Amino acid sequence: MAERRKIIIDTDPGQDDAAAIMMAFASPDEIEVLGLTAVAGNVPLSFTSRNVRIVCELCGRSDAAVYEGAERPLVRKPVTAEHVHGRTGLDGAELPEPVMAVRPQSAVDFIVETIMREPAGAITLCTLGPLTNVALALRKEPAIAGRVRELVMMGGGFFEGGNITPAAEFNVYVDPDAAAAVFASGMPIVMMPLDVTHQLLTRKDRVAKLAALGTRPALVLVDWLAFFERFDEEKYGSDGGPLHDPTVIAYLLRPELFSGRHCNVEIETQSELTVGMTVVDWWRVSGRQPNAMVMRNVDSDGFFDLLTERVGRL
Repeated sequence: MAERRKIIIDTDPGQDDAAAIMMAFASPDEIEVLGLTAVAGNVPLSFTSRNVRIVCELCGRSDAAVYEGAERPLVRKPVTAEHVHGRTGLDGAELPEPVMAVRPQSAVDFIVETIMREPAGAITLCTLGPLTNVALALRKEPAIAGRVRELVMMGGGFFEGGNITPAAEFNVYVDPDAAAAVFASGMPIVMMPLDVTHQLLTRKDRVAKLAALGTRPALVLVDWLAFFERFDEEKYGSDGGPLHDPTVIAYLLRPELFSGRHCNVEIETQSELTVGMTVVDWWRVSGRQPNAMVMRNVDSDGFFDLLTERVGRL
């Protein structure tokens, strides 16, 4: 058996964030979730914090440690995505308000103290939303960059372009200054861009397999996906919508599902036209040193088989 990864999930749920968290909790042999840190993104922090705890309780993990982080980007005005995720961020299923409380420590302090306490190379950061919390942690303690095993992130795009502007993917667009700080930190980065996630459509046959599980977590996820995918189905004219954030957890469980290459990635922070763009030097023409493993291809059937099998464990 492969070693058990210690991870911190930094997240802004979001129905696809919820699916990623569910996969992580369903994989205790491979993954130890040390804590979940909420950040403003898809919806404001008050909702993302709530939503993390709703997912924890749905998975029977009310013991999980949840921390609240940044309420807004480093320097810019907040941008949210209720038009995709609904008013609460988890529209589509009726669930009770969470009973579990957030921990009193801030998300940034938790990230810094955990990485500095554990042996170097022990912690994997899994980021499913804007990178504000991680950038603030780096600002507080730059040494964490050299102690993280890797940061596996959903964000960015290159050949696929953007999904919130023609050039920018949402997670990076919300706080491009934070993303720029993270990519400049020297931290090992694995990037799951739209080029990968747009290969992972929640087709009717795939969702039907989730529904056939018949468990409460699976049926809730099906309801969430039905709400979530409606926006992208209208936008792209596709059978289902892209399932973004679970790629991060799937990579930890089955890295062989993905392929890509080491590239230099720079974040555009100045141009009004392309702010938030991840400038990926895929063809290595810039002369800049690679700073991220950028994924481009995924075994989509293998991914959904893994998602369904893990959700069935909850």
